[in-house]
Amino acid sequence: MERPTEPAQKESAATARPPLVRELLLVAGLFLVYKLGRQLATGHTAEAFGNAHRVWDLERLVHLPGEGFVQSAMLHGDTLVHVANTYYATVHFPATAAFLVWMYLRRPGHYVWARRVLAAVTAAALVVHLTFPLAPPRMLAATGLVDTGQVFGPTVYGASPETDSLSNQFAAMPSLHFGWALMVAIGLIVATRSRWRWLWLLHPLVTLLVIVGTANHYWLDAIVAAALLGIALAVIRPPGRTAPTTRSGRGREDAGNPVPRTPDGQDGPGVPEAPELVGAGR
Repeated sequence: MERPTEPAQKESAATARPPLVRELLLVAGLFLVYKLGRQLATGHTAEAFGNAHRVWDLERLVHLPGEGFVQSAMLHGDTLVHVANTYYATVHFPATAAFLVWMYLRRPGHYVWARRVLAAVTAAALVVHLTFPLAPPRMLAATGLVDTGQVFGPTVYGASPETDSLSNQFAAMPSLHFGWALMVAIGLIVATRSRWRWLWLLHPLVTLLVIVGTANHYWLDAIVAAALLGIALAVIRPPGRTAPTTRSGRGREDAGNPVPRTPDGQDGPGVPEAPELVGAGR
C-alpha cells in the first residue's frame, strides 16, 4: 500500500519519459547558450555602475530593508559567513540538477513542465542581463557592504570583473540563484503530496538570505526573478492529475458515463450479483 505522504495516484503510465540522451543534450545546450550570453554581456562598466546607483536609490525610495541588516547578522561569526559563501558557490547548480533528475525519474510529466519553466525564466533573465547590466552591491561603495567571498572565501568570481573570464559579474538582475531555488521548491510542492512538502520553501528562503547577505544581489534582483517566474508559471501550466484508484482497483466513475445502478443502489447490469444461498451461514 502506498504511503499517504505520496501522491494519491502516480502519473499515468501513458506519460512518456522523454529520451534521456535528448534531454541531456537539450539541458547542456541551454546551459552553454546561457554561459555564452553572459559572456556577451561582459563590459559596460560605466552603465552597470550607473544602474547600480539607480537600483540602490529606488530601494531606499520604496523603503525596502537595507541589505546591510542581513550582512551584519551574518558577519557575527566567521563560520556563518563562510557557510553562506559555500552555499552560494556550491548549492545553486547541483540542487537544480538534482531536482531535474528526480523529476525525470519519478514525475516525467512534471519534469517536462519544470524544464520548460526553468528554460523560459533563464532565457528571460539573459535578455535582462544583456539590456540592463548591473553591478552587484558588493561592488558599489555607496552600500557600505563587504565582498564576503573575497574577504572570507570561497568565491566563484575573479577579483576584477575585467579579468573574470568565467562569469559576467554585471549580471546581478534578476537573480537566477533565487529564481531557480524558488522553482525547485514550487516544483516539488506541486509534484508531491507529502504533508512536509511545504518545507521546500526553506530552500529559496535560505538562498535569498545568502545572496543578499553576501552582497551578491539586491532585494530587487530577487523580486524581479520572482516576477519572471510568476509569468512563466502562468503561461506554462503543470500537468493535471488523474483520478485516484480505489482499494477495489476501480477508478472514480466518469461523470459522463456512470455505471448503471439498480433502485437499491447496487451495480446494475454488467456487474451481476452473486446468488444468495438459502441457509448459508446459518
